[in-house]
Amino acid sequence: MRSLPLFILSFFIVQHALAQDKDEQTIRKVLSDQTVAWNKGNIEDFMKGYWNNDSLMFIGKSGVTYGYQNTLMNYKKNYNSADAMGTLSFDLIKVQRLSPEYYFVVGKWHLIRKIGDVGGHYNLLFRKVNGTWVIVADHSS
Repeated sequence: MRSLPLFILSFFIVQHALAQDKDEQTIRKVLSDQTVAWNKGNIEDFMKGYWNNDSLMFIGKSGVTYGYQNTLMNYKKNYNSADAMGTLSFDLIKVQRLSPEYYFVVGKWHLIRKIGDVGGHYNLLFRKVNGTWVIVADHSS
C-alpha cells in the first residue's frame, strides 16, 4: 500500500512535465510559424503569433507601441518590401515557464538582406489566452 501514494505523486509529476513540454513545443511552433510567414513576405500571417488586442505591447528602437493594429502598421511601414524584409532567423537562448499561464522567451533575431543585414536580441512574454499561446509583450532591439 505504501507504493500507491508514491505512484500517484509520480503520475502527477509526469503529467505536469508533459503539459509543460507540450506548452513549450507549442511556443516554439509559434516562433517557427512566424519565421516561415516572414520569409514568405506575409506580415499578416507573421502577426498571428501576437495577441490581437489593444493591450499588446511592442518595444523597439522607436519606443513603446500599444495594440495589435498599431504593431501591424509599424511592421508594414518598416518592412514594406521583400528587400527590407529579407530572410529572418531566430536563435532561442531561453524558454522559461513562469506559470501555467505565462512563458518568458529570450533569443536573437537576424535578417539577411540585400540592403544590409540587421539583427539583435528580443525577449517575449507569452500568455495562454483562451487556450492559445500568444505574444503579449515583445521587446526587440
